[in-house]
Amino acid sequence: MKKSLVALAALAVAGVASAQSSVTLFGVVDAAVSGYSTKSNLIVANPFAIPPFGVPGSLKRSQTALSNSGYNSSRIGFRGTEDLGGGLAASFWLEAPITNDDGKGGISNFARRSTVSLSGGFGEIRLGRDYTATFWNDTVFDPFGSSGVGSSAIFRTNVNLASVHGGAPNGAAGSDSYVRTSNAIAYFLPPNLGGFYGQFQYALHENVKSDEVLNSPSKRGRYVGGRFGYANGPLDVAAAYGVDTKDSLTDLTTTGKDRLKTFNLGASYDFGPVKLFGEISQVKDAYDRSQSLTLLGLPFIYTQGLSDKYNGVLLGATVPVGPGLIRASYSQVKFKPDSALVPLNFYNDGSARASQFAVGYVHNLSKRTALYATLSRISIKNGQNNSIMGITTGGSPGYGTIAGQTYAPKSATGYDFGIRHAF
Repeated sequence: MKKSLVALAALAVAGVASAQSSVTLFGVVDAAVSGYSTKSNLIVANPFAIPPFGVPGSLKRSQTALSNSGYNSSRIGFRGTEDLGGGLAASFWLEAPITNDDGKGGISNFARRSTVSLSGGFGEIRLGRDYTATFWNDTVFDPFGSSGVGSSAIFRTNVNLASVHGGAPNGAAGSDSYVRTSNAIAYFLPPNLGGFYGQFQYALHENVKSDEVLNSPSKRGRYVGGRFGYANGPLDVAAAYGVDTKDSLTDLTTTGKDRLKTFNLGASYDFGPVKLFGEISQVKDAYDRSQSLTLLGLPFIYTQGLSDKYNGVLLGATVPVGPGLIRASYSQVKFKPDSALVPLNFYNDGSARASQFAVGYVHNLSKRTALYATLSRISIKNGQNNSIMGITTGGSPGYGTIAGQTYAPKSATGYDFGIRHAF
């Protein structure tokens, strides 16, 4: 009898513990057969010059691959919550990217997300590596999110910008430079505000400021951003703004601060038969350009603050069809250099732009498994005006050179045919 009572008591205690705390294993495995191709035209700096013998006027590159993350990003993660009582809860989230196409990328890090948080009636305080506030609108208000060949020209341009200008915040690398930031302190509004939501994010640069070093990088790698929105019924609308302080540019005429200032406004409305999406975006590349001048026979450095702009727009829609979903979007980004630079460079006339059209279909076999197909086409006007506008649909075919001759990006095409399973 005593043994039975002890067993019952142990089960009761275990039941209380499981009600107060939970840990979940989750993930996505996504694989696709993908194709990428690019076309570029020869740039002739002197319009009267004749291209070298044997050098074609255009260059094509293509690639076929078994890729991953064509519909949703492949990942594996652990998340958990502990009820501390009184409406207070502690949570953690550890999420790692995986490359299931070759199996080489496993849980070697938690670069997708690694946070610990405390939440209650006041909202949520979250610490660690997470999405930037300015990235959210790019993925929430795009029918294709930020995965696969259908992801918008806005998202691709922002990724290229952040990668070219000093890499990612806080020492990360590659495309994470725009999507995520490390060493972040974030505050999220509570969910009971009648549909209003928002967040503020400050990422520490963690540089050492020293009196021994002239112009020590006290703010390089810092990110400050916020997002505020309203979601009620079929309507969702949000605005975000962020400033990412990068390292100085590497060319000899540029020194000092280099900051990417991102603003975007997105919205969606679900009419039932169709859901519409829209986004406008502007990124200002604000930097200092220094020149050596001579005044009264004495040399001095003249520093000029400049600001290039990348203006983007997106329109999209999703249409439910039985167990499936049709997706379509059109996006465009225009490059507008600082007016002070236009006279200095024949190509820097502000006419560069990239336009993208994407269409796709998702067929849900179940709540967790889906088949998908996506086709994307990018057209680039005056790609020589700005190399960042030379965005591709994915993969790494690039635009290339022949015999030292430079080719300007003209177009890019891509497709994904894949399967996604979530658990």
